[in-house]
Amino acid sequence: MLPDPLRTPVGLAYLLARAADTIADSQAIPTGRRRAHLLAFRAQVAGPVSRAALNQISGDVVASQASPAEADLLRALVPIFSELDRTDEADRARIRSVATTLTEGMELDLKTFSARYPVDSGELAALADADALDRYTYLVAGCVGEFWTETLVAHTPSLSHWDILAMSETGIRFGKALQLTNVLRDIPADLRNGRCYLPQDELAALGLSPGDLLNPAASRQAQPVLRNWIEIALGHYAEAQNYILAIPRRERRLRLAALWPVLMGLQTLELLANQRDWLTPGHPAKVSRSWVYRMMARSAVIASSDKLVSRWIAGLRRRVDAASRP
Repeated sequence: MLPDPLRTPVGLAYLLARAADTIADSQAIPTGRRRAHLLAFRAQVAGPVSRAALNQISGDVVASQASPAEADLLRALVPIFSELDRTDEADRARIRSVATTLTEGMELDLKTFSARYPVDSGELAALADADALDRYTYLVAGCVGEFWTETLVAHTPSLSHWDILAMSETGIRFGKALQLTNVLRDIPADLRNGRCYLPQDELAALGLSPGDLLNPAASRQAQPVLRNWIEIALGHYAEAQNYILAIPRRERRLRLAALWPVLMGLQTLELLANQRDWLTPGHPAKVSRSWVYRMMARSAVIASSDKLVSRWIAGLRRRVDAASRP
């Protein structure tokens, strides 16, 4: 959907981020070795690039991949970095910056949740407080809003009037909205992988420990924490709406590229908010493929209308808010 000048920088940034994420998530490899590979990968991002170092990373990590596609991605590290070296200098600097920040978020995740616990032990690592979760969402998604903004302005003459600093702040909240949606949707699965992203102090205020959330019966007692973070996510989505409307109406492809994840994110939040037993594993809130196709068809018609885009997003936000209330 992106216009041609944006495809290479955005595509390269995505491939680097996805490769780093694959390294960090390779659970068949001990945490210490994953972190070492992640740091080596970050060094390659900063440059200069070493083909031998890239082959060493991919050679160790590929063997642990259950997904053939992710294995193929790791095997392609050398050509991906070669393409990065051929990219325009300004684009290359932006790509390196966002990829570096993203790997810092992945490293934080590995440090916080380094120990492995049996899923029934009740001993789960958790983020300490709201500031820790907010920082995490910046490192793994909010920073993409900065990159996206700077890259859009650099390659889109109609955005030359944008205040880059102000729009980057709005873009950061856009990214945080999407990441918070992922965090809240994936709570049951993450808990069973030894990760609790819900702040420990908020759970403690309700008389809960992170391990208590392994019991789906705790859904009702923990509901205030979920509600709080849905509210925060909705505030971020309001800024995402402002970001979309700041894109000139004639830049229809850019609008759609920004609109689709917002609509899917809000629909996901609505499904989650309607789940009373939201801690039950195996039933993640997920939009259907048919819903996505209908959304894409409808958005193609209304993307150029500020009024209709605003009405659609605001309506979804109201429905999420109503569904999440007791």
